[in-house]
Amino acid sequence: MTNATTRPRGTRRRILVWAVACGLMAFALWYFWPGAAVGPGGPGGRGFRMSGQATPVSVAQAAAGRIDRTLRALGTVTPLATVTIRARVDGPLQSVNFADGQAVQADEVLAVIDPQPFRVQLEQALGQQMQHAAQLDQARRDLARYEQLFKQDSVARQQLDAARAQVRELQGQAKSDQAAVDNARLQLGYTEIRAPVDGRLGLRKVDAGNMIRASDTDGLVVLTQSRPMDVVFSIPQTRLQALLEARRATPDLQTRLFSDAAGTALATGVLVAVDNQIDVATGTVQLKARFDNADESLFPNQFVQVRLRLGAQDGVTLPLRAVQRGSQGEYVYRVDAGNKAHVVPVVTGVDDGERVVIESGVQAGDTVVVEGTDRLRDGSDVEIVSPDAEGDAAADPAKPVARAGAASAAKAPSGSARPRRGPAS
Repeated sequence: MTNATTRPRGTRRRILVWAVACGLMAFALWYFWPGAAVGPGGPGGRGFRMSGQATPVSVAQAAAGRIDRTLRALGTVTPLATVTIRARVDGPLQSVNFADGQAVQADEVLAVIDPQPFRVQLEQALGQQMQHAAQLDQARRDLARYEQLFKQDSVARQQLDAARAQVRELQGQAKSDQAAVDNARLQLGYTEIRAPVDGRLGLRKVDAGNMIRASDTDGLVVLTQSRPMDVVFSIPQTRLQALLEARRATPDLQTRLFSDAAGTALATGVLVAVDNQIDVATGTVQLKARFDNADESLFPNQFVQVRLRLGAQDGVTLPLRAVQRGSQGEYVYRVDAGNKAHVVPVVTGVDDGERVVIESGVQAGDTVVVEGTDRLRDGSDVEIVSPDAEGDAAADPAKPVARAGAASAAKAPSGSARPRRGPAS
């Protein structure tokens, strides 16, 4: 008897659960149905309009214009020259003649190594040169006498040949002495450490009074040539042909740098080099652009956004956000005179990040949807909302939304409409 009573109760409970679930599903289907929108006309002022209701959208008109053809890339600022200043001779660092971060000119004295030991070596080389020069003079006078005596048949040829050999030996010694003197002067000159190029110094690594050696790997300081400055960046190999064609027409292509994608321009320069091979690992090719950097706003190893201008393209232009992409390619929603949106496939050209050239599919003067496309289908009724009024309504919900066009105003129902919830399929 207990089992017989339990089963009907369990069956009734399951039926009740299924009934509640079906009710929830029916409510969700009504509430989120793509064509439904709650509005006036129902009981108590609530009701809904089916798929025939116009969808509010923002639009823009296609217009003839010109769009810059631009390549975008991430680049690294690279100095024209980076030099680690090292000593050429060993010795105590007598003085440091620069401040950290100072701008210097080429051949400017940066530091001095104690020159006294090298002056001594120079004097020693000069003394030896003078000694050998005196011996050479004496050997030349002896050779002249032997030649005169040989003409008189007073000395043997052997003595004459020996005198000539002595002169040639001392002439070779004179050249060796001159080389020793030049080397001593060179070593003495190395005691003054000079800047090889114009640029800006970093932080010094050795203070005055320390021993400095030519074998030191860190060096004294690092000098970077900051004016001009190069930027190295890469582009995909698929854009290489367009770049080469543009460069043949304009060798000095304009290149602009930005701190970020939406930042202000840092500098404007020109493209100076294209690498001679494609990186097989990344499928990219490296480019180099040069900038005057007169204000030194660019720093070595700085990351920048690069925009390389390849020229301009004329045609019908639209806001880039109006172009949608689907499985069949790119398309836009064009609004006809009856305020109906139609799917129109388009072929796009170059864009500048805000507007894009439409090569086919849209003509100048056509009206296309730029906002609200996610709720549209081909043939949907639309209600054109001016962007300014839409912004005002968002700021003040109690303020009525202004509609553009008399036809749209006539179609709009009276009263306030509750916005539809849920995504449109």
